Amino acid sequence: MDDLTTAGVAETVRLTTSGETTARAVVDAALARIAAHDGALNAVSQLVADRARSDADRLDAARAGGAVPGPLHGVPVVIKEELAVEGLVTTFGGEANSTPAADDAEVVRRLRVAGAVVVATTTMPEFGAWPYTESSSRGYTRNPWDRTRTPGGSSGGTAAAVASGMVPVGLGGDGGGSIRIPSAHCGLFGLKPQRGRVTSAPHDHLWFALGTAGPLARSVLDSALVYDVVRGHTDGDRWRAGSSGSFADAARREPGRLRIGWTTKPVTLGVRPDPVHVRAVQDTARLLADLGHDVREVDPRYPDPTAAFVPQFLGGIRAEAAAVQHPDRLERRTRETCRLGAWVTPTVLDKALALTEKVSEKANRVFDRVDVLLTPAVAHRPARVGVIDGKGTVRSALAAMPAIAYAALWNVAGNPAAAVPCGPAADGLPVAVQLVGRTDDEATLLSLSAQLEAARPWPLVAPVYDPSTGAAVA
Repeated sequence: MDDLTTAGVAETVRLTTSGETTARAVVDAALARIAAHDGALNAVSQLVADRARSDADRLDAARAGGAVPGPLHGVPVVIKEELAVEGLVTTFGGEANSTPAADDAEVVRRLRVAGAVVVATTTMPEFGAWPYTESSSRGYTRNPWDRTRTPGGSSGGTAAAVASGMVPVGLGGDGGGSIRIPSAHCGLFGLKPQRGRVTSAPHDHLWFALGTAGPLARSVLDSALVYDVVRGHTDGDRWRAGSSGSFADAARREPGRLRIGWTTKPVTLGVRPDPVHVRAVQDTARLLADLGHDVREVDPRYPDPTAAFVPQFLGGIRAEAAAVQHPDRLERRTRETCRLGAWVTPTVLDKALALTEKVSEKANRVFDRVDVLLTPAVAHRPARVGVIDGKGTVRSALAAMPAIAYAALWNVAGNPAAAVPCGPAADGLPVAVQLVGRTDDEATLLSLSAQLEAARPWPLVAPVYDPSTGAAVA
């Protein structure tokens, strides 16, 4: 496996700024890996090879002329197709838009200013509605660890691209677990930041109080480096997080002795966690105790987030669907979802947002007793592809419950939460736990996650399989 396949963000920047390689060489290598592997994974939606090469050449010329390289100099990135990329159609995972975007979304603009090179947009279920990256227009996106399995969603295309070594990092979005779920399924580190930490511009919100954009990465430091570039609000943002220091500095320092509470109790009633995930939490709790933390089992006394989550989920999808150019091209299930959400009026949304504050208050009471909450990231192992084939909105929502059982509450509450890899299980697929932090305390999650990463390193890239034999070749 060539060095650039496993090089993360930090290492890529070191190579391109030291002169050991060029931005063009790194981008060419990423494009070659996409060409070699995406046919089996279906992670890429729109490839922008010519512009990526041109942008890389411009970065190399600027550096040769004495310009100071940016913090992401020469790093190839992919962007979930719900975020606007200049010159590409913002598809939201479907066919209902046809006009290319005139400008980048603000987070994409910030990536470019920092020296990152956008090489592609990535697949998602239409409007990110489901934790499975499947759609009638995109087909199945597959998990690079086992191509019969889902990479999760809704940022599954980004997860598959990063986990397979196509690129070091990519942007996703999380409105109910959509950064953490695919990160857990694909062996990546995925932090959902505090509500309002990352701008949603040019839109004033993403699914009202639920959603945020953020990176999926192969290491804690890589995630932190990207967050330091994209975080920060604009005047038009509806929600704004509190102050925080450098995420990269947090990822590089020891967390100190923390009070860590663990539980395997799901928020969603009727969902039973797989024994693999229960053991992962228990093993991680023991490891954290060995690292010197005060670790104890707790009952978080979760509030029920349903009445706050569902109106925002339905209202967010309806708002995005109402803005497309060709409503007749929306998927049948999306049209059904919009019809079922007709009761979500502005008054209903106002009540849901008021309830969000109450849910947040109750959910955060656990942090009177602990500094960090440790839970499973998801309840079940990655499902086989096709899990929502032929299903309508209600049956798809029921199929989604195991994926969001531990994640969606923290979108309602607004707290930072991270999927942290534990390595592969006996079935060969990755396992992860979730760490949840206090309001505005991404720093503690990053420091603690980096400590776990150092104590229990995880594989950086999924094996590449020979399609003719099924054997791992790298």
